Amino acid sequence: MPIYRQIIDQIKYQVVTGVLKKGDKVPSVRELAAKLAVNQNTILKVYNELCRQNVLKIERGDGTYVSSNKQTIPGAERKKVVANVLREAAVQAIHLEVSVEQAKELLEKEYRAIKSVKKKSEHP
Repeated sequence: MPIYRQIIDQIKYQVVTGVLKKGDKVPSVRELAAKLAVNQNTILKVYNELCRQNVLKIERGDGTYVSSNKQTIPGAERKKVVANVLREAAVQAIHLEVSVEQAKELLEKEYRAIKSVKKKSEHP
């Protein structure tokens, strides 16, 4: 997968998971390019595409900000983000010889545990 696509997916993942929230400022093109050791044009392409998708907005002279939240990213895009993470987990499971049944069981267990903790934190 091209690097710009990976960066787009990572930024969307951070929005969907709440790491980046609506109104948060993201690093400048120059800063992110240096941090990731990629060409500035690559980051510019990423930011322009995310602006086109209404995930980011560029305020000329002020910076680039998150313009959407997880609810404004279409369901198909949210599923794609999860699918990418699960693909990585599937690769690991195969390499470690964990069966699909065991992997499903682990996923369901983690899902229930996280949902349980989330419910407790929402209702103190």
